Amino acid sequence: MIAPKIIGAGVVGLAMWLGYQSYSDWSSRHAMDTRLAQLESQIRTMHDSDTSKITELSTALDAVQQKVGVTSTDIANAQKAAVVARKEQAKAEAALQQQMEEHAKSVDTLREQSDAKLQAIKDQTTSQFGEVNGQVSTVKTDLDTARSDIAANLATNRREMGDLRDSLGRQIAHNSDELSQLRRKGERDYFEFDIRKTKDMERVAGIRLQLNGTDTKAKRYDVTLQVDENKLQKKGQLLNEPIQINVGKDRVRYELVVNSIDKDRIRGYISTPKDSVGSNTVALQN
Repeated sequence: MIAPKIIGAGVVGLAMWLGYQSYSDWSSRHAMDTRLAQLESQIRTMHDSDTSKITELSTALDAVQQKVGVTSTDIANAQKAAVVARKEQAKAEAALQQQMEEHAKSVDTLREQSDAKLQAIKDQTTSQFGEVNGQVSTVKTDLDTARSDIAANLATNRREMGDLRDSLGRQIAHNSDELSQLRRKGERDYFEFDIRKTKDMERVAGIRLQLNGTDTKAKRYDVTLQVDENKLQKKGQLLNEPIQINVGKDRVRYELVVNSIDKDRIRGYISTPKDSVGSNTVALQN
């Protein structure tokens, strides 16, 4: 009875082992199928992604090729333009060089002409300077001669004035007695005056006199002379110093002499040529 149980148990065990093995094989195959499915899905995904990337790369490559073609055309055109520009620049440089050479020649010609003109001006200036020097020397000689003549004439005039003053000094009356002596000679007419300081003018021998002030210590006086519309002021006049007055169109000589000075008072006389008082035209001179 034991053997059948053992056999039965063995069969059951074998069946269970076989079943386990079958299940294990199925499970392994199922796992492998699942993994293969996953791998296939990943491969399809990668293929789709690579296909998309390849498409993008192809599009980009086409664009790059188009751009490269345009750039090449532009470069070729630019190279042609550069060649043309170089030729034009070379022509312009050659023309400029020619102009510079012509300008240099013109400058040299102008410099030569300027040097020639400058030399001519220098020569002319030197000649004119020599002439001017000669003229200056002549003028200087004439000036020295004129200066000598003027000095000689001045000395002569001074002598004549000195002689005239001496002559007048001898004819001046310092008091009433000397004035009477001059009257007796009968050479001139004499008109005495006694004038005080006032706002009014006094008429003497056809001339109006006005005393402006006196300095008794210094024996000086200030007086205003008037004939018609002409006035002459004399300041700081000394006692017995004659005042010469040329009168009328013939410039007849009058003389005014003050021989007495008091406070705000002078006394003296005016001498005139014979019968000259009453002339209508009178001129005054310092």
